[in-house]
Amino acid sequence: MTRIIVCAPSTPLKREDADRVLELAALHFPAVQIAFHEQCFAVDGHFAGPDAMRRDALIESANDPAFDAVWFARGGYGANRIAERVVAGLDDAARNKVFLGYSDGGYLLAALYRAGIGRPVHGPMAVDVRRERGENAIGRALSFLSGDMSGLEPSVNGQPAVAFNLMTLAMLCGTPLMPNLDGHVVMVEEVSEYLYAVDRLLFHVTAHLQGIAGLRLGRVSDVPENDRPFGADVEEIVRYWCGRNDIPFLGGADIGHDPANKIVPFGLARALT
Repeated sequence: MTRIIVCAPSTPLKREDADRVLELAALHFPAVQIAFHEQCFAVDGHFAGPDAMRRDALIESANDPAFDAVWFARGGYGANRIAERVVAGLDDAARNKVFLGYSDGGYLLAALYRAGIGRPVHGPMAVDVRRERGENAIGRALSFLSGDMSGLEPSVNGQPAVAFNLMTLAMLCGTPLMPNLDGHVVMVEEVSEYLYAVDRLLFHVTAHLQGIAGLRLGRVSDVPENDRPFGADVEEIVRYWCGRNDIPFLGGADIGHDPANKIVPFGLARALT
């Protein structure tokens, strides 16, 4: 039996989304047991409860030896506000857990990876159930948490890797949450940003990534239309900034804010036991 606890370190989850996840799990993953922390449904302005509530729920869940994995409910914004204090409150039980999420959850994945706590993993979140074909994303996440490695991003191999939303990674750079990524393949994706903003983010990010093994570009989706053409597409922008900073551009990555988002364990990928 794989036992999973869902917390919302950023924004709240709708109960109907949680119910749909539980239905899919019961139908297709009878050996998986999922519990949604009540904090997932709290609302405090933008957030799934005040900072202290979100922090305490995550610490409580991560330190509970009854669970094998902590699954982030959704992204949005807010995980950065609690990440340092969460890591400081974790005990030995948290060191054996998988922590699964992406987007704003990247702040926590980075902080955990820097601290050497648990197994941070980029991958689908519970909220993805509401997307078109979202059941595929939920199935990929639950399969992975059950020990099935078939949902890994195809380029994941013997090199250490990480994956981030580009905005999240840019905000991490230069903070106490940022791990050492020397020798890593770094994968990035983005959603709902103008191309000039993507260019600006890469200006900042690539200045902090000297020493990585290379950069891979995931999907950059829902790009707003600016009042004038930028003059370069996303890959050309990435190649430009990689070239400026002597970072190898390694091609595409099958990650993004969509139901096809693949799984990237931080560090070296290995089967769950």
